[in-house]
Formats: sequence, structure tokens, C-alpha cells
Amino acid sequence: MQAPLITFSTESLLNSVLKLSKNLHYQLSPDELIKDTLRLGEGVISDSGALVIPTGEFTGRSPKDKFTVKDEITADTVHWNEFNIPIDEKYYHVIHKKIMDYMERLPEIWIRDCYACADTRYRLNIRIVTEKPWSNLFAYNMFLRPKKEELENFNPDWHVVACPGLKLDPKECGTRQHNVSLISFKNKMILVAGSGYTGEIKKGIFTILNYILPLQNNVLSMHCSANMGDDGDTAIFFGLSGTGKTTLSADPKRKLIGDDEHAWTKDNIFNFEGGCYAKTINLTEEKEPEIFHAIRHGALVENTKFYPGTNKISFDDDSITENTRVSYPLSYISNALEPSIGELPKNIFFLTCDAFGLLPPISKLTPGQAMYQFISGYTARVAGTEAGVTEPKPTFSACFGAPFLPLHPGKYAQMLGDDMQKHKVNVWLINTGWTGGPAGTGHRMKLSFTRAMITAALEGKLDNTEFENHVVFNFAMPKSCPNVPENILNPRNTWEDKNAYDEKAKYLGGLFIKNFEKYAAGVSAEILAAAPTV
Repeated sequence: MQAPLITFSTESLLNSVLKLSKNLHYQLSPDELIKDTLRLGEGVISDSGALVIPTGEFTGRSPKDKFTVKDEITADTVHWNEFNIPIDEKYYHVIHKKIMDYMERLPEIWIRDCYACADTRYRLNIRIVTEKPWSNLFAYNMFLRPKKEELENFNPDWHVVACPGLKLDPKECGTRQHNVSLISFKNKMILVAGSGYTGEIKKGIFTILNYILPLQNNVLSMHCSANMGDDGDTAIFFGLSGTGKTTLSADPKRKLIGDDEHAWTKDNIFNFEGGCYAKTINLTEEKEPEIFHAIRHGALVENTKFYPGTNKISFDDDSITENTRVSYPLSYISNALEPSIGELPKNIFFLTCDAFGLLPPISKLTPGQAMYQFISGYTARVAGTEAGVTEPKPTFSACFGAPFLPLHPGKYAQMLGDDMQKHKVNVWLINTGWTGGPAGTGHRMKLSFTRAMITAALEGKLDNTEFENHVVFNFAMPKSCPNVPENILNPRNTWEDKNAYDEKAKYLGGLFIKNFEKYAAGVSAEILAAAPTV
């Protein structure tokens, strides 16, 4: 086993987490972590050089098993709901001890020091302790990497301990089942047990930053991607998983700031992370060349299968999960911005994948509409395989990231609204979903058309075009757009049965109104007036 090269100061800090009596692998390189994964028989190298691993029982986040310790710090600050589930402090100590005892029994562990927040004013030092070497590779890819000299006196602000092999007793640990993702703001600790899905680590850090930055620094944290043009014009892309945040921000003509998590300060936009975590289902070189070519040596691919008899990944295969993923450092994107800090934004894009085929492919929003749509956070999934389910499934996720927001959504919405109006930012709604009818009848909007519409908005080519208002949502829809067929710009025109479109549009508008009822008491008249007309 490789002996870790650890300075005394670092070793003493590591001892604050675990009593080290085993083979400790500290700050290994990607090559070393890949070799360890292969040695343990837990991964395979693809024909492009990427490490491919299964994450086991869990191939996605388990939001019902994510808990936050309710104590004197969080009791009156966290917005307790179905995503911020409280757990008594006594269970934190039980779970912490079980995890420490479990890690102590392992023959070897992997430890990485890294940090979040590209803007050094807000840097958060993180120490990640993992049972699996591939979990450590994920941390290397996704978080910012300290220089060698910075490790000498590295002092972690937060710790993450991840042990997928430990199954907890729910009765003893106060959990729902045998797995848990647990946050303690008092102890500055994230504990992950029973799940190998690497996204639990990533989203744990995102969650704590969504608490720390707005509450302690008055800085808006956002679930969004961002890129910047040559003249410093930053664009922000909000959207839930599967709506195109990673794809649309990876524009070869613009510098990528980041694909998922950012903050908006008084003078910049900065990335929390040092890598990208992209979905790979149905990935093709033609449609997403930057992501496709990032799947190479050092990248970590999760839950994909190979074509029979080969090591070539079958990106269309969803037999393990549709949520197939790849993590890779930002440097794998040819036009990534270094450091990941952009200027203040000029355009914001709200992305939705509307499987009903009802929303316009692009529309310009008023400030009131922008806030209404931000608080709504709408997308619609394709109908699943459940018997009798044929309709797309609408999803509303406040601020396009409700599962990761410890504070009340109104806090983030108010901060965004203030920033948007202060800096006179254009806000656009982009439907990357269906046109010509719902999923099963219509077809998915061509990526080339979506890119053309976003490019037109960024280059000011829609500033002087003629607009018309949507009959239900009242969005301003351009009547023309360069390199886009005019007939698709008003979604009603793409449906053969116009009456059916009108009825479905009213139905969807009603869903928006019903969802917004829980926010109505705390928003302005301008935002309320932006509701659909049904």
C-alpha cells in the first residue's frame, strides 16, 4: 500500500476526524485513485480512458433520507419542509459514532482536502473522508483543488464523511431507512451512509452554501450554470435536472464559468465548484461535443453500460438508470474560464423542459413574471412506465432548486429580484421540451434552434423584433428569430388541434396558480399579477 505523504500539521488535523490505525491515502492523484479502484475490482476503463463505476443501490439522490440537525442554530433559521427534514441532535451523535466506528474498521480510507467558491473572499475549506477511492476521485473532479503549498497548513471549515457500505438501523438512528445524508451546522459536518451516489456529497456542500452565503454574507446562491462572452457579458441559466443547464452553458463561442452552482455578489458571478457533473443519457458527439470529449482519462462515469463485448459506453442504455452521469474537472472543457469568476450578468435564462409542449421556445419576461417563474420553478417530465400514467408529470421546485435550499424560498427570490432590477438584467424563459404537441405526439425542440434563440437574445438581435403575448401565460413571444422557423415561436401554431392546445394551456396555467397559493401571502402585487390567465 502506498504510504501517505502528510505533514505533521495535516496529520494532527486528520486525527480530529478519525483515529488513524490503517492505510491512509491522502490527496492521491487521479491516476492513483483509478488504480485503487481497479485494484478493488470496483471499476472498468472505457475505450475513451474514463473510469466507469456502478454506485450500487442508489443511482440518484434520496431526498427523503436527507436530514438537517435541528438545534439552537437551525431551529429558527431553516425553513423546515419536505426537503429540510429535521432530526434530533441526539441522533446526530449516534450516527456520527456509528460512522466513525465503521470507518475505523476499514482496512483503508481515502482523504482529500479541497475547497468550494472560486472567489477567495468566500472560500470554504472542505476535508472529505471516503470509504471508496472513486468517491475521492469524484471529490477531486468536482471541488476546487488547493495548491501543494496550501496543504501545509490546511484548516478545514467543514468535514464530509462518506461510507456507502454502512447500513444503519433506522430505529436506533432516527432515520427513515438504512441510508442517510445528514447535515449538522453546529458541528460543520456532512455524514453520508448507505449510499454510493456521489451526488450526495456534491449537493451536501451546495446545501450548506445555500445557508451560509445568503444568511451570513448577504450573497445570493443559485442553482444555475453560467458562461461569459468575450466582452464580459455574463449569462446565467437556471433550470432543474434535465432542462439543459450543462448543455447550453457549454457554448464553444463563450467561456464556461460553471455548469451548476454559482453565487451573485455585488461585483461578480463565481462558481462554487471546480468541475462539471453532466448527465450522459443519450449523449452524442454531434449534439454535445464538449461533454462527449470530456469523457476521457480522469473522468468518472456512473451507472452506464457498455456495448456487448466492448468497453465502449452505450449512452442510450438506461437499464441501470436514466440518471447516468459523468464528473470531470472544468479544465476538460476547452473554453473554461480560469478562475471561474465572471462579470455581473446581462441576461438570465429560465430553462424548462415542458413535456406538455405548451410553453413558447423563447419568451421575454417582465420583472413580475420573472419572479413568478423563479418562485414556481417549473418543468414537466415525460410520462413514466407506471400503468395508466400517460400525461407528462409537472414538477414545481422553488427557485429551480428547492431540495437544496435551507432558507425560505422567498429569501432567495427577493435577493434575485433586487439584483435583477438593480442591474437591469434581461430575463428569458426557454422551453427545451416539446413542440407540436405533448411527448408521444409532438417532438423535442431541436438543440440547434434553442442555441440559435439563446444566441439571438445574447447578441441583442431580439431587442427590436415584434412580440406577441401568449394567450394564457402572457409571455412576450418574438414573432421572428434568426435561424429559427417562425412557425414554432408561438407554440399554439405547432398544434394541429388548436382547441386542444387552448384547453391544455389553461390546465397547465391552473397548475401554476394552485402551486403558487403557498407563496401568495408573501409576495408583491406585481408578482401576483404575473399569474397565468385561465
